[in-house]
Amino acid sequence: MNEILSASRFEVLLEARTLFTQRELAERLDYNPKQISRWEKRELEIPLAVVPALQRIIGGHNVASHGDSDFTFIDLFAGIGGIRLGFEAIGGRCVFTSEWDDYAQRTYRRNFGEDHPIAGDITKIDESDIPDHDVLLAGFPCQPFSLAGVSKKNALGRPHGFECTTQGTLFFDVQRIIAKKQPKAFLLENVKNLVSHDKGNTFRVIMDVLERQLGYTVKPMVVDGRRFVPQHRQRILLVGFREDVGFEWEELLATFPEVAGGPKLRSILHAENGSEKDGDQGRFLLPNGKVQPKYVLTDRLWAYLQGYAEKHRAAGNGFGCSVVGPDETSRTLSARYYKDGSEILIYRGKGKNPRRLTPRECARLMGYPETFEIPVSDMRAYKQFGNSVVVPLIEAVARGMKPGIMKLVQPDGERLAVANG
Repeated sequence: MNEILSASRFEVLLEARTLFTQRELAERLDYNPKQISRWEKRELEIPLAVVPALQRIIGGHNVASHGDSDFTFIDLFAGIGGIRLGFEAIGGRCVFTSEWDDYAQRTYRRNFGEDHPIAGDITKIDESDIPDHDVLLAGFPCQPFSLAGVSKKNALGRPHGFECTTQGTLFFDVQRIIAKKQPKAFLLENVKNLVSHDKGNTFRVIMDVLERQLGYTVKPMVVDGRRFVPQHRQRILLVGFREDVGFEWEELLATFPEVAGGPKLRSILHAENGSEKDGDQGRFLLPNGKVQPKYVLTDRLWAYLQGYAEKHRAAGNGFGCSVVGPDETSRTLSARYYKDGSEILIYRGKGKNPRRLTPRECARLMGYPETFEIPVSDMRAYKQFGNSVVVPLIEAVARGMKPGIMKLVQPDGERLAVANG
């Protein structure tokens, strides 16, 4: 280990870190976020040549409340930060994060650093303690409004949706925060079934709260992530603005790739021909480039899944496993993928058992960058990516929202004042 860095260099770094996340500093310095983290932990000495660059970054920092960003946002029910990635890509800066799951927090911290503490249970956080922000982002929990969640709760005789005394009320935490902080815009994400749940009543209540009670212009749309990744994944996105800024889904969708022309699984699968180096230190690939044998289904599990599928086919049901090849598109990756992988099994050739996706392939299937780190077990990783969002879709929506956001963040009068010095 290198010698402990000098106090003066460390102080400059700390000052820069009060203004920027590890990822933001890494981009400005052309370093890896891991390197920034090791500097902060005093595991590595900060190169002397970096200090002037840090000082320039600090000196050129915009003293306005937005810092070096175009707008600020908060990340509620953050998961592993998929929505955050999309809005950071268009110039946003995260000022508050809430995520209750400890394992998701671990993945989030590893990839975003610790520019601010991650708040836990949002129901226990007073809205007055949340920083002011321009945009509220929330992928509020899907289970009470999903087909699987509703079926399970019905079978158990439990309430669901707005009658649920746990997750079903979490939408109202979004409501109280919007009511208190009055963000200029928001993006809410949920499963497609939110629209039809309880014969449409749940969705009507949500829209009534957002439009009539809170006074926002809200534009909902069900969008398929298949436009950006080789996965059929429909989610409802609710875009809201404090004023009508002219946002229209039809105009934005016209700029998206066509569904039929979306990428195929080949684009996310490990090459397995020796050309791909395992960036995860051999966790997913053998030295020869082949996927680790543990991801191939055992004879017993493969026989069970085939029998299960045949049983439901005979009964006229659509349940069963799905085996897909490199030139196809997969079903929706779910949080239960760790159990048997049945919804997305990769064909390995005639007479061979198929395999699960590796967690790295799941990350790619959701559009996460190759640099995104996976510090948790395979089981946890499958859950995290199955619960996440298609990152490039979120980024595309964020880009479509940005003109409206900036119209409210910097009204014409303010822009003129800035321009006139």
